[in-house]
Amino acid sequence: MRRTKKIVPVAALLALAACAPSTGGQAGTADATAAKPLPSASVDTAFDLNALVEAAKKEGSLVVYDSSGDIEEVAKAFTAKYGIAMEGVKSDTPETAEKMTREHAADNVTIDAAMYEDGGVLMGQLIPQGIVQTWVPADLQDQILPEDRNPLRALSKATVFAYNTKLSPGGCPIKNIWDLTEPAWSGKFLMQDPLGKPTVTSFLTQLDSHGNQALEQAYQDKFGEPLKTKEKSAAYEWIRRIAANKPVLTSSDEDTSSAVGAPNAADKKIGFMSISKFRNNEDKGYAQSTCEGMKPFAGFSYPKYVAIAAKSKHPNAAKLYVHFIMTEEGVKHEIGEGGTSGNSTVKPLVDPPGLTDWSTQLFHTDPQKLVADLQNRQIMSDFWRLTHR
Repeated sequence: MRRTKKIVPVAALLALAACAPSTGGQAGTADATAAKPLPSASVDTAFDLNALVEAAKKEGSLVVYDSSGDIEEVAKAFTAKYGIAMEGVKSDTPETAEKMTREHAADNVTIDAAMYEDGGVLMGQLIPQGIVQTWVPADLQDQILPEDRNPLRALSKATVFAYNTKLSPGGCPIKNIWDLTEPAWSGKFLMQDPLGKPTVTSFLTQLDSHGNQALEQAYQDKFGEPLKTKEKSAAYEWIRRIAANKPVLTSSDEDTSSAVGAPNAADKKIGFMSISKFRNNEDKGYAQSTCEGMKPFAGFSYPKYVAIAAKSKHPNAAKLYVHFIMTEEGVKHEIGEGGTSGNSTVKPLVDPPGLTDWSTQLFHTDPQKLVADLQNRQIMSDFWRLTHR
């Protein structure tokens, strides 16, 4: 069953964290979100998978939150395999963080584990404040790269610029990211509102941290002259122009996908959406593909982490879930339309339409800058509010 979740503003989440166990500074300030060494990940020295399964069965059930509805399929597969009732709940990342923070403070925990797309809040607040913790399955440890263990990266996904292949059979109608700032695409570019989608806000802040050179080169490729701007960087100039060009802001990637790729679509539009929505091509007869060859990139990749509630009432079942999602049997339900597993032995299952080489086609989120994303989030959000019209 799909559940409708309200969007919690980022500012509210940052204020909420002040109610949680303190890390030595007021939540939302640079001190509270400063990059500090995370507590070490937990690894059971005498790990026994069979013993973990038996202990989890005695606990009887668990609840896992995720921003993707795919968690419901993961839950069905987990229950079928282990006979343990698992409920997978689709919930926006900000709401999940808020609920887990409140439950922890009240000693009334109902969420046993969660999948986090918002690495900034996870690494800058939830883990340091002891609300959640990282557990690494010892028998899979050697299959997980050291940099992916703390926090534990379950998988990586991508958000891409997509178009309708029936309306544009010759390929994507835009070739350069700066095309979207042109009057011809005013009101024809759809994306989730950055104020309600942490991964989009993170993309914008990361563009400013390590994407400016690529944006400057793309500008010169398009206009034949160097970029001149009064903004602090090329990223801020692109964001200002995008925000001012009347983008259509949606509340979900599903809405974006419907507007771009539905069979009855009549106008050429570009959507900025998760590759998971390419499932609509088969399920609903949509016609959509990544803007292959777009300069300087066709979208961005980002990590999704898994963490266990520190006060979970079903800690063994939560650990078993983590083990499950770190195997192909579990993660395939999350990366079935494209994505990569945090387990290096699990290979990508499919190439999403138009996305054949993640290393060259995508702008990549730098996990080392996720806490900085959290620090700069309010600045970026305020800039978007001022420029979007």
